[in-house]
Amino acid sequence: MIDPHVHLRDWDQKHKETIEHGLKVADRIGLSGVFDMPNTSPAITSRDLIEKRLSNGYAERSPVFYGVYAGVTANPAQIKEVAQAHKDYFPIAKSRVGVVGLKMFAGHSVGNLGIVKMEDQMTVYETLADNGYRGVLAVHCENEFLLMPSRWNPKDPKSHSFARPPKSEYESIKNQIDFAEAVNFAGNLHIAHVSIPASIGLIEDARRKGKIKITCGVTPHHCQLDYESQPTGEQGLLFKVNPPLRSLEESMRMFDLLKDGKIDWIETDHAPHTLAEKTGKVHDTKGQPQYMSGFPGLPFYPHFLEILRLCNVTETKIRNLTHKNIENAFGFSLPERGIEPTIDLHTEYEVDVYGEIRE
Repeated sequence: MIDPHVHLRDWDQKHKETIEHGLKVADRIGLSGVFDMPNTSPAITSRDLIEKRLSNGYAERSPVFYGVYAGVTANPAQIKEVAQAHKDYFPIAKSRVGVVGLKMFAGHSVGNLGIVKMEDQMTVYETLADNGYRGVLAVHCENEFLLMPSRWNPKDPKSHSFARPPKSEYESIKNQIDFAEAVNFAGNLHIAHVSIPASIGLIEDARRKGKIKITCGVTPHHCQLDYESQPTGEQGLLFKVNPPLRSLEESMRMFDLLKDGKIDWIETDHAPHTLAEKTGKVHDTKGQPQYMSGFPGLPFYPHFLEILRLCNVTETKIRNLTHKNIENAFGFSLPERGIEPTIDLHTEYEVDVYGEIRE
């Protein structure tokens, strides 16, 4: 299994999660590799920081492959620099680490990598196309101008789902497809953590047109959780994620689309924060409570696969969703470790806010 979407933080945010701990959890649940996102502090947007990150991952000597995404900005020179780093540090046979792709935040989420303006997003595609980039460009799709932050009320945590409405995701995905098609993007456009069925419709249309290579992923929480059952108060704040939880109907439909093969792979979006950060007890530089978005996803991964098996999803399809489709899109192979998770799937346990498993 590969988890192509984790946030291991480290550096200035090692109080949230670390490469060392994240790889240990990944090893325990039986993963072959994880791909780490660049919205760290500082963000992984330069060759020097890419090399530092790879060095940090290599030092762990983990049996789990450690892949890094490089973040892109609206600066063409910076885009060229990280695209070249992707070429130079792309994983080869038996690599322990490597640069697996580029990541664009088409709107702000956690961190400061958001590219909000449409013309700046188009610059990313034009620059990559001009430089012959053929790797994966993963995009966090939420249109900043369609968000409604005034609807967010921390006393009613499910309000986050209305502050970041489905239309924001849908329109952002539509934009990315239009941009990629306009420049004949030769890479693989990956739409990360799709949360609504309508978005899959857009992606299916793009596949039928055949102008670009496009993939999409879904998280277990967007298939299993919904805002309608989200608790109130502080407990509900723990379920705050970007993109947010959707309705029960949409969640159930996303699960069906995954089973039906309309979604390319499973990605946990593992993103721990401290309890204080989740519940607004830590403030930003403007003195505002944070209420951070994101929660641990790695420990639940093997349980989600068991749910798929209980729903008669074949082992071949599960292998495609967790390994083969990912390798095909990224263009390199990882050895299948053939190990079983060391957590008992039939024993209840607690996962704390850092992703630590307690029997």
